Amino acid sequence: MEQPTSQTLLDTVDARTKLAGSNKMEILLFSLGTREIFGINVFKVREVTRTPPITRTPNMPSGVEGVISLRGNIIPVISLAKFVNIAGAEDASCDTMMVTEYSRRTQGFLVHDVDRIVRVDWDRVKAPETVLSGQEGLITALTELPDGKLVSILDVEQILASAFGEEAVPDMATLESTEETTIFFVDDSMVARKEISQVLDKLGVKYHQANNGLEGWDRLKGLASRAQAEGRDLSETINLILLDAEMPEMDGYVLTRHIKGDTRFDRIPVVMHSSLSSEANRAMGKSVGVDAYVAKFDPVVLADTLRPLLQR
Repeated sequence: MEQPTSQTLLDTVDARTKLAGSNKMEILLFSLGTREIFGINVFKVREVTRTPPITRTPNMPSGVEGVISLRGNIIPVISLAKFVNIAGAEDASCDTMMVTEYSRRTQGFLVHDVDRIVRVDWDRVKAPETVLSGQEGLITALTELPDGKLVSILDVEQILASAFGEEAVPDMATLESTEETTIFFVDDSMVARKEISQVLDKLGVKYHQANNGLEGWDRLKGLASRAQAEGRDLSETINLILLDAEMPEMDGYVLTRHIKGDTRFDRIPVVMHSSLSSEANRAMGKSVGVDAYVAKFDPVVLADTLRPLLQR
């Protein structure tokens, strides 16, 4: 099947930007040489190309095939088949490379081939209840195509952490506050939840967490109802809400709209913390009312974004 070209992907950016707040996403379907179908958010794909010659370098992490020069930049090339434990995947040829951008980092992902771009509703994207052996943490969600085929959406943050290691959170001053401070954060990635927790621990901030947008909204409504029944302002319980943009069940844009549309949350700032770090994504966050947008994952930048909002 004909591969989506770089220009084809770029031509649809404006249309995809308009999906903000619609609880829809577009995913690029691809194969690793088996019958299983995988997906990745199109917004994270800069281009799709034939695999260029790869320069093998010593001491590369497992799964990193080497590096290439792409328009003057040296980027690592990762074999996704080596991170997904499916019989036969590693033996398949990887003639296609997806160039992706996550959290200001660019890399190439080797795949067997790409199929097409499909639009799905986030409420049809479900967190996997069971994970196949060897894939724990690598499959962040599942969705079903109209023909009944299942698509496994990869947790690229987990793959990058496995390939290059997790970034250490440096020591930082605790938050200057005379009162207890609590953040509610929502993220579907295990890696992201761990990193956020480490930053908040360093700041001396307490927190609640949820694993997807719908779970987060249900828990936030519960906290709001409890505070209302007790005659308290919810801002006495939750000082800030930190959320991801891409999440199963309900994305961060729709979750932000729900929060901003409920007067019980009026005094609580919302910060979007996303691996989608382009200006277009920042504009999408602004359009639904977020108070700040911070790209994953720079612990110092995250802390510096949270401090003034928590101390005001």
